[in-house]
Amino acid sequence: MTAPVRRPAGLPARRGGDDTLVMGVLNVTPDSFSDGGAHPGVAEAIAHGRRLVAEGADIIDVGGESTRPGADRVEADEELRRVLPVIAALAAEDVVVSVDTMRSAVAAAAVEAGALILNDVSAGLADADMGGTAARLRTRLGTPPVLVAMHWRGHSDVMNSLARYDDVARDSAAELAERLDALRRAGVEDRFLVADPGLGFSKTGEQNWELLADWDTMASHGLPLLIGASRKRFLSSLGVDRDAATAAVSAYSAQHGAWAVRVHAVAPTLAAVRVGDRLRRSARR
Repeated sequence: MTAPVRRPAGLPARRGGDDTLVMGVLNVTPDSFSDGGAHPGVAEAIAHGRRLVAEGADIIDVGGESTRPGADRVEADEELRRVLPVIAALAAEDVVVSVDTMRSAVAAAAVEAGALILNDVSAGLADADMGGTAARLRTRLGTPPVLVAMHWRGHSDVMNSLARYDDVARDSAAELAERLDALRRAGVEDRFLVADPGLGFSKTGEQNWELLADWDTMASHGLPLLIGASRKRFLSSLGVDRDAATAAVSAYSAQHGAWAVRVHAVAPTLAAVRVGDRLRRSARR
């Protein structure tokens, strides 16, 4: 029998029920691995965010710095220039916005612009002030932002060289547990934390499949779980369209109780998570 979906506090009440949410990816970058350069200006990015919402996205994750393998870091000022006007415009339309950043200064500015979620792929390792900043901030709803903490071992220029594990699921879960404890010590409450196992980050293709297959270990933190498999290279090993493979992983994730899946293609994912949701509810009867 499967467990109900765990949910973080700090989000509008309508974002809940017993459904897995769909987080639409909106990269305002020239070099992201899938959609880099697709939305080169503010107006184009805002329009794409609106399209993702119209297709059924519950959350829009706005990123101004690529985290693909080998990507160069951008200056904080440039990251802010890219993301803030997009966040402000979408939040003004009552869209639930997440900011994909490793910088506490960008996180603070994004929350001021209307973001409700901080999606830090480094779980505070890249910026030691992230936890304390997240704990002190208050969103437009009057609560701390939700903080997504992902398993991460190093920046894009070195992460592929760090894919060495005795047991990828257990090792990455243990390392993420250490980061979650550090964020708690910085003042972040469990009810505002989300865990992300870090598919594609410092993991080989085979390791990604091993990680996904060990759901109980991925979910062992007792927190809401975000799964980000969308269009990642390990899916190409199946010899099928990556969006179709992403949808299949999304259905699997929803069936197992993921809080949200982070994807580029919303429409096929929405259908997939609804199937997974329905199977999970039936299994609990």
